[in-house]
Amino acid sequence: MPHTPWWQQEGMISRMLAVAGVGVTLIGVVMLLVLAAQAGLFGPVPRVLAGAMFSAALVGTGMRVFGRAGGRVGGIALAATGIAGAYLDVVAVSSIYDWLYPPLGLAVALAVAAGGVALAMHWKSQPLAVLVVAGAAVLSPVVTTDVVLLAFLIVLQLACVPVQWDRDWPFLHVVRTLPAVLATLLAIGVAVFDAATHDRVYRLLAAAVAIAVVGLAGTILVVRRRPGDFTATITFGLATLPLLVAPALFARHTGAIVVAVFAVVLLLVAALSTASKLRELVRIPGHLGLVAAVAGSFALLEAGIGVTEVQTLPIALFLVALGFLGVAGHQRSRVAAGIAVAFAAVGALVYLDTVNPETLAAQHFAQERLGISTALAAVLALALVAVGAWCVRKFPTRTGDGTTESILWIPASVAALYAVTAATVSVGVATGLSDGFVVGHSAATILWMAAATGALLFGLRNLARSAPVAKLALGSGLLVTAAALVKLFLFDLATLDGLVRVAAFLVVGVLLLTVGTRYARAFAEAGGANRDSGDKVAH
Repeated sequence: MPHTPWWQQEGMISRMLAVAGVGVTLIGVVMLLVLAAQAGLFGPVPRVLAGAMFSAALVGTGMRVFGRAGGRVGGIALAATGIAGAYLDVVAVSSIYDWLYPPLGLAVALAVAAGGVALAMHWKSQPLAVLVVAGAAVLSPVVTTDVVLLAFLIVLQLACVPVQWDRDWPFLHVVRTLPAVLATLLAIGVAVFDAATHDRVYRLLAAAVAIAVVGLAGTILVVRRRPGDFTATITFGLATLPLLVAPALFARHTGAIVVAVFAVVLLLVAALSTASKLRELVRIPGHLGLVAAVAGSFALLEAGIGVTEVQTLPIALFLVALGFLGVAGHQRSRVAAGIAVAFAAVGALVYLDTVNPETLAAQHFAQERLGISTALAAVLALALVAVGAWCVRKFPTRTGDGTTESILWIPASVAALYAVTAATVSVGVATGLSDGFVVGHSAATILWMAAATGALLFGLRNLARSAPVAKLALGSGLLVTAAALVKLFLFDLATLDGLVRVAAFLVVGVLLLTVGTRYARAFAEAGGANRDSGDKVAH
């Protein structure tokens, strides 16, 4: 079949010409409303009436053309131009000429936009709805750049919610949301750098809240009817951005309150999507819950940064990570587990910025930087390791032979040993004693060896019950024993002095004797049991 030249493809050419006509005509309407006013041509009343009459004529002509053979494209273009022109006329009347009080102007604009999308639904035409919204949204900033512009863009976002509930029109999702989001983000950025007045700041906050509320409510309505509508979820994610950025307009604590409330709402939506008993009632699909969880986590992180200092920020981050790990283990949610790991990683980086190896090794740095807050953070880090180990066991693995647990146990053990050291040294320094630093390190070495002893004894008890568990416990115990001995001889021997050093060596030595004796006896008993079983088989 021969290829048809592009200039003979009537459908494509007619659509391109129609879109170009919509754009050029709307620019003419804007010139009539704005440029003519700036040049002093005509009077306000003739300009507004001419715009309204021209828009009405375009809509009427479009409705007549649409009903004729081959008139669908032309009718849609004419009607879209007229409706968008009428919307721009209302924006001008409200913002330039101040003939309508803003709430009344917004109500009229909502009526115009609703009429346009209602016509689009009647004609079953997504292009008509998209052209109406896009034309009005793109050219409204030419009419006004005041904060009221955001309200008119939000009206367009709101007017399309009933359409999205009834029709699966993905392009309209984006077109109705993106202009309001981008304009608000730009306005917030300008306000941050220009030190905007309180009145403007709170109007921008109201706009960000309205965009988020309309985005959330509209998306929930849509996905309850069409659970597979991923475009709705993506636009909801876009709608959360202005409110996530809005705290930059306020002082730290005020911004933290704003974003904390938003975090609660978002995480509630995420929780409802995973609650088995409520899933049938709320009918929130997993992809919406995922986006809500991620956005809520960012909001929670912002809130934590806003209400804490450098020393206490890891505490907040580790507490949040613990909460998400608990949810992950209970619900077997990999999303919650991933968020927990992210919070734990950020908390660890912030913590290590203060409690680094140099701080733990040098007494003068430790006395400057360590205290109760670093000790509490270290205890929470230990709790994270413990809860993380419990959580990992809740998730099924592909191998089923404990390989995943063995691999994860190595970094978990390193983190636990570091946290133990940080906790004991921090507590020692926090006591204010002159030898608190060395006592803390001595306690850390003893605790390392105690943990190693516990792991070894646990492994020995499970030799006959579970070989993989015994192997993991014994391997970990031996590694920690080696680490404790290295610390004892390379650091403690050179740093500690007096009775503290004596106590460390005595306790570690006794624990080594204990575990060594038990180790030999356990394997001797295992060997005897094997010989006995072999003799029985021979007889």
